[in-house]
Amino acid sequence: MLNQEIVRKFYDIVEKENVVIDEASLLAYSYDSTPQYQAMPDAVISPRNTQEVADIVSVCNQYKIPIVPRGSGTNLCAGTTPTNGGIVLLFKHMNQILEIDEENLTITVQPGVFTKEINDRVQEVGLFYPPDPGSMHISQIGGNISENSGGLRGLKYGVTRDYVMGLEVVLANGDIIRTGGKLAKDVAGYDLTRLIVGSEGTLGIITEATLKLIPKPETKKTMLALYSDLESAAESVSAIIANRIIPATLEFLDQATLKVVEDFAKIGLPTEAKAVLLIEQDGAPEIVERDMKKIAKLCRENGAFDVSVAKTEKEAEELTAARRTALSALSRLKPTTILEDATVPRSEIANMVRSITEIADKYQLTICTFGHAGDGNLHPTCLTDARHQEEIERVDKAFAEIFEKAIELGGTITGEHGVGVMKLPYLHLKVGKAGIDVMRQIKKALDPNNILNPGKIFVQEPKVESRVSEQ
Repeated sequence: MLNQEIVRKFYDIVEKENVVIDEASLLAYSYDSTPQYQAMPDAVISPRNTQEVADIVSVCNQYKIPIVPRGSGTNLCAGTTPTNGGIVLLFKHMNQILEIDEENLTITVQPGVFTKEINDRVQEVGLFYPPDPGSMHISQIGGNISENSGGLRGLKYGVTRDYVMGLEVVLANGDIIRTGGKLAKDVAGYDLTRLIVGSEGTLGIITEATLKLIPKPETKKTMLALYSDLESAAESVSAIIANRIIPATLEFLDQATLKVVEDFAKIGLPTEAKAVLLIEQDGAPEIVERDMKKIAKLCRENGAFDVSVAKTEKEAEELTAARRTALSALSRLKPTTILEDATVPRSEIANMVRSITEIADKYQLTICTFGHAGDGNLHPTCLTDARHQEEIERVDKAFAEIFEKAIELGGTITGEHGVGVMKLPYLHLKVGKAGIDVMRQIKKALDPNNILNPGKIFVQEPKVESRVSEQ
């Protein structure tokens, strides 16, 4: 626990009402959206501006107190779980859109702004912020940047990293730096912006971000293609991309997921299909019309037994909304839902889905698969019960094999959720020992006392020796 002297220092920085230390309140910040991981923080502090963040970090660095920056807690790799105790830094006060610059096509925001709010606000002026993680209604932009979040539109538009132009960051010693900016070109020194994006709060604390915007697409159409087997769906994905068509979204759901989503959404989804592709294209009307006709033809040529285009905007929104509810729908079936994000080249989607099914059968588990087929990012989702230790051991073995298979097929252990705690044992499969050593050296250079989200990304390090005590 924190001693009273340190608590008083935090009171002086942010005022008493912004420091939470009672156990009942701390419990709410002892976990995120990742099953099976929980650890109590010693305090939750809500700064109101960048200088207060810097002052808090300076105190933590002096006393070697761990800091975990946190937004809405939608993290799926235990990245915002305070595994080493210490301070959870909450950005509920730093939640403002500071500027929408229509001349430079940028928006500048604080880390606590909800992703959907950014999307809604810029669309009001005819602009568009493409990254759309499944949690966009409740996730915050600081978390999106820390995890380099993706989403349904990643195939055509890329991920969060592709839209972060500049950052304000508090370093582990309390220094405040600015990286990048509104410039279209800037090669002055190392690209610190990209270094911070996706670093999961381990290298610095984001206090402001300047994001790139693009013109809002004029129109969009949504299509559903139904298949009797996984191979045909996967071949359609390859055929669409090979024909130089890049849809805004190209989503995959297997039959097990489809049935659960339909039971949840009740919009008439065709549960007889073994696999479904949900395809959306946006842009100029004539281009959208042309592309959708070509896509429909390619889907039929590659085995789709039915292809239909949403007739109304309401129908299109229902289809997309149903896909976004996949995790919520699956979560209703068993007490514990473990969602992963193994990613493979598009050409290996069928092989990966088939392997996931075989691994599930081997370990006698229920694993449903959906995801972003266009960029090969699959979400094998295991429905289990954390109270059954023997079953959880089988789950762990199954996911280990799934990650190994993804690497074997030329993929990666995570496409958008991050490493956090959950994937610590598997990072070496992707980057190797030398790669991990390089990352450790960067971490040590920027955070020598290891206070910034310790115990994440790398194999668990010894707990920080804090110079705090209970009084």
